[in-house]
Amino acid sequence: MSAQTAWQILDAEGIPRLPRRDEGRRGPPARLDAVKAAKLPGWPAENTALGCDHAGLLLLFPAMAEVDLPRLVRAAGYPATRQLTAWQSVGSLLLAKCARTARIHHAGSLTDDAGLAFTLGLTALPKATHLGTYSWRIRREANVKLLSGLAGALRPLGLATGEAGFNCDFHAIRHHGADAQLEKHYVPRRSQRTRAVLTFFAQDHASAEMVYANADLTKAEQAAEIIAFADYWQAATGSDPGLLVFDSQLTTHKILEELTGRGINWLTLRQRGKAELDRLAALPASAWKTATIARTGRYRRPRLHEDMVKIRDVSAKVRQIAVKDIGRDEPTLLITQDLATPAKDLFARYAERMTVENELDAYIGGFHLDALTSGVPLNVDLDTTLTVTAGNLYRLLARNLPRYETATPDRIWRHFLDATGTLHITPRGITCALNLRSHHPLLIDAGFADLEVPIPWWDNRTLRFRFPPR
Repeated sequence: MSAQTAWQILDAEGIPRLPRRDEGRRGPPARLDAVKAAKLPGWPAENTALGCDHAGLLLLFPAMAEVDLPRLVRAAGYPATRQLTAWQSVGSLLLAKCARTARIHHAGSLTDDAGLAFTLGLTALPKATHLGTYSWRIRREANVKLLSGLAGALRPLGLATGEAGFNCDFHAIRHHGADAQLEKHYVPRRSQRTRAVLTFFAQDHASAEMVYANADLTKAEQAAEIIAFADYWQAATGSDPGLLVFDSQLTTHKILEELTGRGINWLTLRQRGKAELDRLAALPASAWKTATIARTGRYRRPRLHEDMVKIRDVSAKVRQIAVKDIGRDEPTLLITQDLATPAKDLFARYAERMTVENELDAYIGGFHLDALTSGVPLNVDLDTTLTVTAGNLYRLLARNLPRYETATPDRIWRHFLDATGTLHITPRGITCALNLRSHHPLLIDAGFADLEVPIPWWDNRTLRFRFPPR
């Protein structure tokens, strides 16, 4: 209703208008000066206590210290500003990602947290303006160096070894703005082709964690991205990647020929042509061998037939494994350059490729992968790099928690990281007193109550945790 109608109703009930303010009270309301993000003058010399609305995020600090993330950021060449170091800017973005903040423009809930800002050596966390403009200064080379350094730091810990190979996949992130200079890609969540940023992810099969991401892709480059990943892994580790597993739409036969020439094993699907299906249908029943697959659910006894076939644009014959009795009308055709691994193991290995899609789905739910800061690939590339980094930090935390080793980021956040507390700051370090949560006994049993971790960006002052008595 209109204001006049509201007044008529109130007047009929005998409710008068509010008195007018006097002239001395007119004018805009008083505004407090904004607290700007700046370096702290130094570590407090006296004991201090600061409330922290995101104290649970400090549970990730031991993992950051274990891989020495600030050193990796400096080595990657991320830019600094006159006020903030590279680690303080990237660390702010990473904390927003770990706090599952969907967009830079929604980071306001973190900027008011003085305790969290203190952990990065700041008077306040940077606002959306700085975080947005800072991302424009970052180049792809810095993101690649950070991912490479992170992989090098994870390998001694038993993660990102690549020994069991990699699962590779594309993911199209829809752009929600207007007039974007972006190509159209098929977006499964929308079941349509629309303007989107095409991203590529590679997942270490053994640890099930992402080790590589690239959002700076065009249609002309997407088929060769698997080669770019092989080059990246060679540069990062000094060796070619293990078995690369991907679906038939990820690359072309010409790229398969290049992978074969480099001695890199691959496993993918072959499209079912009529002539090939007719040939397989004419085979006698004795040509198919029943195999038992160690897996749960149905279709554990498929029938397999394998032979060497010639495919277009690949000079040497490749191994083809035809699979029946897995719930499809026509045989599924697998092709590979791996000639040594038993056929049933390769079939089971390809079935496990679904873990990369499950992990992407967990990233979408846990780190808002589809709710990015911009449709510009430069920004999206930073966001995907931070997503990979945050995912590995979550995994480093979860590996110390029984029954949570394979938990999704969403569950780890809800059970452990979404916690408030108080930071007790002394000249020797910080004791993070977390407020009681129902799952904190698991952290106590995992040894977090006795943990004393030197934090590199605190000049190796220690971080401790304190929990309410059970």
